[in-house]
Amino acid sequence: MQQTLADRTVRALTGRRTRRWPPEAGILLVLIGLALTFELLGWIFVRQSFLFNEQRLVVMILQVSVIGIIAVGVTQVIITGGIDLSSGSVVALTAMVAASLAQSSDAVRAVYPGLTDLPVIVPVLAGLAVGASAGLLNGTLIAATSIPPFIATLGVMVSARGIAKWYTRGQPVSMLSDAFADIGGGAVPVIIFLGTAAVFHVALRYTRYGKFTYAIGANPQAARVSGINVGRHLIVVYAIAGTLSGLAGVVTSARAVSGQAGMGMMYELDAIAAAVIGGASLSGGIGRITGTVIGTLILGVVTSGFTFLRIDAYYQEIVKGAIIVAAVVADQYRHRGLRQRA
Repeated sequence: MQQTLADRTVRALTGRRTRRWPPEAGILLVLIGLALTFELLGWIFVRQSFLFNEQRLVVMILQVSVIGIIAVGVTQVIITGGIDLSSGSVVALTAMVAASLAQSSDAVRAVYPGLTDLPVIVPVLAGLAVGASAGLLNGTLIAATSIPPFIATLGVMVSARGIAKWYTRGQPVSMLSDAFADIGGGAVPVIIFLGTAAVFHVALRYTRYGKFTYAIGANPQAARVSGINVGRHLIVVYAIAGTLSGLAGVVTSARAVSGQAGMGMMYELDAIAAAVIGGASLSGGIGRITGTVIGTLILGVVTSGFTFLRIDAYYQEIVKGAIIVAAVVADQYRHRGLRQRA
């Protein structure tokens, strides 16, 4: 009986009932509308095309790819009814660790004669391990102590940023190897983002991992009665989110060809915004990776469009905040209706 209740709630909250349009259709229309609006304003005010400039579009997608990688992990956390504020700091810590192991031998040969470059897999795995460790810490704190995810991840956020500064005493790490820099070159970040999104779209939609994730966010008590080990699954979800933040840190340091403790500042809020704009509910139980991808692109279009129109950067933040609030308000109305139908 409890299993039936959990399944019914999950189906209602994830939109798996028969419907004429997919849940991302409205968000996609918003994306198209924003792009067309900037295209029109571009011809009116700057006499240029916004959409038909390949270089601008490529730069825009590259800029949001790192946020998108983080947002894929954050979306899964939000679906469980949690939040992850540590993503940006984990990006910084990961970038510092990965960059320190990816330094070209030319940078330190004067101190260590005969030193050769480490294989590129070493800094990549080290970065992923750092991210996974931070995620495991988040998940363990939440599962073992039952403290709110906001508090647990806030503590890890502050600590990770501090460790990133301590790691090299605040000094940037530069002169990275060409093999490592290639990870952030060309379209590689975009491929990593889309590949990551595809993998976890399948995982959430068609695997037991996804079913458990939605069930916990929809009704934790029903999920527990149904036999789901809620604590263990939360640890897994937060570990995955941390690993993806680590991956984003590796890509960030590779793109910049350096590691700096200030990297990833406010990335966690952009990732949360992308997930919420994409339809993820902060109440838990609702969210799709395809929506998060569209939400990430919406943030990219807004930022790129304002820059294209030569509007001051602080207006971008004001509009971004308004979009987030509007998305949350819309989610509250939708969430109330879905709960009633469940």
